[in-house]
Amino acid sequence: MKVVRILCRIVVGIVFVFSGFVKGIDPLGSTYKFHDYFVAFGIDFLNPIALPLAILLSTTEFTIGISLLIGYRPKVGAWGVLIFMGFFTPLTLILAISNPVSDCGCFGDAIVLTNWETFFKNLILLVFVMVVFFTRKMCKPVYSSLAEWGILSTFFLLFTFLSVYSYRHLPYLDFRPYNIGAYIPDKMEIPEGAATDEYETILIYEKDGIQKEFTVDNFPWQDSTWTFVDRQSFLISEGYTPPIHDFEIISQDGYNITDQVLSDPEYSFLVVSYNMSNANHEGLEKANDLAIYCAVNNFPFYLLTSSLTSEVNNLKQELNLNFDVFNTDETTLKTIIRSNPGFLLIKEGVIMGKWHHRDFPGPEKWNDHFLAQLLEKYARNLERSRSYNLLLLAFLGIALFEIIRRNIPRTRKKNLI
Repeated sequence: MKVVRILCRIVVGIVFVFSGFVKGIDPLGSTYKFHDYFVAFGIDFLNPIALPLAILLSTTEFTIGISLLIGYRPKVGAWGVLIFMGFFTPLTLILAISNPVSDCGCFGDAIVLTNWETFFKNLILLVFVMVVFFTRKMCKPVYSSLAEWGILSTFFLLFTFLSVYSYRHLPYLDFRPYNIGAYIPDKMEIPEGAATDEYETILIYEKDGIQKEFTVDNFPWQDSTWTFVDRQSFLISEGYTPPIHDFEIISQDGYNITDQVLSDPEYSFLVVSYNMSNANHEGLEKANDLAIYCAVNNFPFYLLTSSLTSEVNNLKQELNLNFDVFNTDETTLKTIIRSNPGFLLIKEGVIMGKWHHRDFPGPEKWNDHFLAQLLEKYARNLERSRSYNLLLLAFLGIALFEIIRRNIPRTRKKNLI
C-alpha cells in the first residue's frame, strides 16, 4: 500500500507540475484560451480578468504539484488536487459533449489533446487523486508548518514572477511550431502516405413527393425518376494535419506571396500584429523605424495583420507610419508570437530570431554588426532552450529522489560489538 501511495503522489505531482509549468510560461496563450471559452459560453464580459485568471490558475496548479512531489503540506496538496479534479472532470465532460473549443488547452501547446482525450485523461488521473486524498493523513510533515508554508509560498511567488515576466517579454520555452530554429516549409508539408480526411456523402433525392437519403454506394443509379434535392458531407475520420497548416501572407492586391517570403535567400523582417488597433504604439513606431532601415539596406520587410484595411489606414495616418501591410489569419498571428506587435527575423523559411516589442532594439543600436548580433542571440536562444529542458529534468529527478529517500525505510547496521 505504501508503494502505491508514493507512486500516486509522484504521478499526480508530476502531472500538476508539468501542466502548471507549460501554461505558466505562456500566460498569453492561456489567456487566449480563456477568451475562446468565455465567447463560447456567452460570458465574454469576463475577458478583462482572463490574464490574471490564467496566471493564478497555472501558478496554483504548479504549487500544488510541488507540494505533492516534495512532501511539504501534502494534506493541503491532496485537498487542492481533489478540488481541481472535482471541478474540471465534469467540466471536461461538458466540453467533450458540446465541443465549443476543439483544444482544451490543459497542457498548453506542449501536448494538444481533444476534449474527449482530456476527459478520459482526467478519469484515469482521478483514480490516482483519490488514493492521494484518502491516504493524506499517512503523510508526515518534514519541517514545521511555518517553514513548509514559507517554502511553498516562495515557489508560488517565484512562479508568478516567471509568468508575469513571460507575459511582458516572450515565453522561455516555445512549444509552438513557430519556435526559433523552425523551418516553416517543412512543418507545412504532409508526409507521403499520411492519412487524409474521410467524409461520408449523403445524397438527398425525392420521388413521388417523398425525400430519401442515400449514400454513394446504395443510390439506385439505374432509376432516373429520382430528383436531386441536396447533398451533404460529414467528416467521419480526421487525417493528418501538419503543425503549420494555415500560414498565408496575402498582399493588399490579393496575391499570395507566402512562397516568395519563405524562399527568399535574404534576411527578412516580419512584424506581427494580429490587431493593429490594440497594438502597442511604441512597438509600431519601432516597426516603422525598422521598415525605413530595411528600405535603406535592401532587406525585405513585411507587417502581417488581420485588421481591416480601413483600421490599418486610420492608424497609419494617426501614427505617421510608412510601410506596406499584408494579411494573415488572426489565430495564426497569435500563435506565431506572443506580442502585439512582435518581431521576427527569417531567412529561407527558417526563424532566426523572435522579439517582444519591449525587447527589440531601437535604431540607435543598428549598425554594421546588427545582423551578426542577432545571429549570435539566435544561437544563445537555442542553447538556452536546451538548458531549461535539462534544468527541468534535473528538478524532477531531485524531487523524485527526495520522495524515495523519505519514504523508503533505512536499514540500520547492527552493533556487532
